[in-house]
Amino acid sequence: MHTHIRLTTATLILSLASAGRAAAAPQSVEEIAKAAKDSVVTIRFTGRRASDEGLGTGFVVGDGLVATNLHVIGEARPITVELADGSTHEATAVHATDRDADLAIVRIDVGGLTPMSLADPGTVVDGQEVVAVGNPHGLKRSVVAGRVSALREMDGIGMIQLALPVEPGNSGGPLLDLEGRVHGVVSLKSLVTPNLGFAVAVDRLRDLLERPNPVAIDRWLTIGALDPAEWTAIGGGRWRQRAGRISVSGAGTGFGGRSLCLAVDEPPEQPYEVAVWAKLDDEAGAAGLAFAADGGDRHYGFYPSAGRLRLTRFDGPDVLSWKILDEKPSPRYRPGEWNHLRVRVAADGIVCFVNDDVVFTSTDRGLTGGRVGLAKFRDTEAEFRGFAVGRELPRAAPPADVMARIEAVAAALQDDDATADGDPTDDLVAKLLPEGDAARTGLMRRAAELEQQAARLEALATSVHTRRTLDELAGFVGKADAEIDLFHAALLIAKLDNPDLDVAASRQELDRLAADVRKQIPAGADDDATLAVLNRVLFDELGFHGSRGDYYNRSNSFVNEVLDDREGIPISLAVVYIELARRLGLAVEGVGFPGHFLVQYTPDAGEPRWLDIFDRAAVRTRDDLAAERDEAGAELNDTDLAVAGPRVILARMLNNLLGIAVREGKQADVLRYLDAILVIEPDSARDRVMRMITSARLGRRTAALTDARWLLDREPPGIDIDQVRSLVARLESEP
Repeated sequence: MHTHIRLTTATLILSLASAGRAAAAPQSVEEIAKAAKDSVVTIRFTGRRASDEGLGTGFVVGDGLVATNLHVIGEARPITVELADGSTHEATAVHATDRDADLAIVRIDVGGLTPMSLADPGTVVDGQEVVAVGNPHGLKRSVVAGRVSALREMDGIGMIQLALPVEPGNSGGPLLDLEGRVHGVVSLKSLVTPNLGFAVAVDRLRDLLERPNPVAIDRWLTIGALDPAEWTAIGGGRWRQRAGRISVSGAGTGFGGRSLCLAVDEPPEQPYEVAVWAKLDDEAGAAGLAFAADGGDRHYGFYPSAGRLRLTRFDGPDVLSWKILDEKPSPRYRPGEWNHLRVRVAADGIVCFVNDDVVFTSTDRGLTGGRVGLAKFRDTEAEFRGFAVGRELPRAAPPADVMARIEAVAAALQDDDATADGDPTDDLVAKLLPEGDAARTGLMRRAAELEQQAARLEALATSVHTRRTLDELAGFVGKADAEIDLFHAALLIAKLDNPDLDVAASRQELDRLAADVRKQIPAGADDDATLAVLNRVLFDELGFHGSRGDYYNRSNSFVNEVLDDREGIPISLAVVYIELARRLGLAVEGVGFPGHFLVQYTPDAGEPRWLDIFDRAAVRTRDDLAAERDEAGAELNDTDLAVAGPRVILARMLNNLLGIAVREGKQADVLRYLDAILVIEPDSARDRVMRMITSARLGRRTAALTDARWLLDREPPGIDIDQVRSLVARLESEP
């Protein structure tokens, strides 16, 4: 990644704030607390019941800017800042966020605030006395003194380990030295001892101030929100949508914490089926399907509750108007895992299934018609995926004939004598007792063998998923460039690592975003005006931005997560941008500039322009790019600015992932990415050699020999054929 250095206003402010600090005299804890009082604030985000769902600390770092932890402001919630004078102010924007470092800066429309001085990075030392100011348990502006235990790096983030008590409500507060300068943002409480906590080092906060990614509060409220064109939430609770999954947390406002999330579309005429995959965080909770819902208090519910399955008819707002039609445990229900719930609604009654097994058959007809959706009760946290409605829905398990073939393959991994003989446990024990200690040794050995077989089955499942995904990718990249669906193919790259990725849901999300932009384009707008709206929505309103602190995180290469988190690296952000531009009728193409992917925008009337999507679509001139190549010790040439077609873009995305896997030493991942690259570029001798070597390292002799013979047949330039022959000889000599 090439970093563009600019002297920003924030840089000047921070530089001026640093001047003259060496002359500051140490203060007492009492003096520090008094000086900090006006700059430390209380931050809340509230739930639908108008009660605090989050409470923490923040501190003023600029004109109307307040720093805190990201977890303190929640997500997609209104944020309130209470100043020292007791006045409260709604946040007007989330000025900047750093998800990896758990940092955020919010903006309020208040002038005249006193910002705290930020210490120079790296000036805190082990054993230094420090002071934390916060709101533990809601006790406003409490002060605690302690010392720096150590400076550590945790997941790539510079952290200050503290020997002082950190309590709920301290999060987001400043960590001060005895001159009143901020060295960090209090972030984590140790679970080991009450007198141990952590703070994010101040350099991460400085970076955030210098390169913000502002999101207006009305747009912040849409992050992860349900699409109102698809869903209507009723009765509170916190329903969220991300990557095709719906999650819920927080008690609903209905009796028993009931809350519904109903599909906007009406179900088909009876008979019909409604189904979903559901997973509860705690089996003491209750969440599942709702159907025949009138949009108020009347509906049926089929859901797990306290480890049992339950079918209930809700005729009103309280427990007296609820009727449990049936309830029982099911051996097919898997606690703590994803379970498939399905209901068939017909004129003659209701049939409920869990994992394809019939649980209830009811002739109750107390409620008819209505909508379908999801329901949760109490304080349950749950996730849902694969919600579907139709005349007849696919079953959770593959058909019996398919399962028979799968099990036949799995059986080949087992010994013939591994099957149980059906004797009662006591009889088996009696038979094994004469074997003495050998019985336990033998059984433990067999258990280990079964664990190995389970590992092989998991590996087989992974290989099947990888091959199916690669086959689908091959179907896309085998077309002409103009016919390749770049976004779909990029989603398949993400799916290699994320088998549960809902490709259709991510495509719909991109389409919704394009429709949102399109609605804001004035009638008769030319290309430049259309592009300006796209840039405003993406960067000014939604806060899409280049990843700062965790650039090499794989999530930055997965376009579905780029959409969800609004953060990525140049090429993944560019893919989203290119696809949105295409939907808006703009001519935007990728440019494989070395080290920093760009896009080329060509208006109907005018010259092409190079845009850096990592930097909010900033325009780059040829002189800018020549200077960058000069810094890298090379000259700019036309090849550096050549348009990159879909195959080039996809291969470059995979090479980014390949580089991460190589650095992490994960050979199986290296092999998977090489397989994908060679689907796109089958004649790449370099990647063929790397796959040959990786296969050999992993003991995949046949695969290594296949690539080696391909190389020997073609003898591509730049390849040491003698080394290939040597590897073949070694592999063929192995037993």
